[in-house]
Amino acid sequence: MGDPKKPRKKWERPGHPWIKDRLSEEMELVGTYGLRNKRELWRAQTLLRELRKRARALLSLPPDLRRMRERELIRKLFRMGLLESEEATLDEVLGLSVSNILERRLQTIVYRKGLAKTIHQARQLIAHGHIAIAGRRVRSPSYLVSRDEEGLISYTPTSPLVRRMSEEVQA
Repeated sequence: MGDPKKPRKKWERPGHPWIKDRLSEEMELVGTYGLRNKRELWRAQTLLRELRKRARALLSLPPDLRRMRERELIRKLFRMGLLESEEATLDEVLGLSVSNILERRLQTIVYRKGLAKTIHQARQLIAHGHIAIAGRRVRSPSYLVSRDEEGLISYTPTSPLVRRMSEEVQA
């Protein structure tokens, strides 16, 4: 057993650090999604790598076992919001990109819903405790929002932004 105070690393850094094309692509993603540093991007890339690895491993299983495990994986990814339908195939799982995962982050969804004017303001609102999911305050901008929770995102009831928004509506 490992030390509970020292959690396992959730990301892997790239194999070669100085590939110009990869560096420019990473900087573009960091800017587009308002990430704090590249480590947040590497976490998404690691998650995607693990999902794709699971999908590839399913291809080598016997057909009856494969069908059952394939449905489980696709159902999980559908609930996470990464796939459009539960009738998806392994090809669609293998076709996922880092952008699909970054689109499911709380920071991005708050910005897309219009609760924040910029992607950076969305991060600030979350970190300062102004955003809640189903009434529960979430302070992690990297929280992956599931399909069920997406409609439940709003300001926290105690946030001063709620009063300001209601005053603007009345005026």
